[in-house]
Amino acid sequence: MNKYITAYYDDEEDLLRGLKQIKAKGIEVADVLTPFPVHGLDKALGMSRSKLTRVAFAGGAVGAIIGFGFQAWVFTQAYPLNFGGKPFFAVPSFIPVTFEMAVLFAAFSMVFAFLISNKIGPGAKTVIHDERITDDRFLLVVNVQDEENAHTIEAVLNDAGAHGITLIKKN
Repeated sequence: MNKYITAYYDDEEDLLRGLKQIKAKGIEVADVLTPFPVHGLDKALGMSRSKLTRVAFAGGAVGAIIGFGFQAWVFTQAYPLNFGGKPFFAVPSFIPVTFEMAVLFAAFSMVFAFLISNKIGPGAKTVIHDERITDDRFLLVVNVQDEENAHTIEAVLNDAGAHGITLIKKN
């Protein structure tokens, strides 16, 4: 059974201050939900830089190679035609399709990598803590191992200025 504690904050500065206090006590934070991006939250959570840029580069490189290779094969091997005396392997004429294939593969690889890394998309199981979470409040979600730990975490959250502290048990 999964247990976690949710705690609300009204202000992003209170959230960051509370998050730092909680992390200083050695408590593991599972997630933070906010109505808008909060500057410094990624550093406070200890998140690393996104790897989507590397995925985009790799996808773009694969797309460019496939696009260029397919055109080279078609115009030199599969269906060579003489267009006004131009050579069969005319690299400048391959550039637009090569670029478009690079963009297409980069975009699709980024979308799929994003969906997979964040465990979202079709068939994903979502947890809705409260329907009004991101309207005007900030939510901190903390994993709980046992009941004694839960009381300690609740006390730390109270000291950190949180309100609406709730213990949730999910099967």
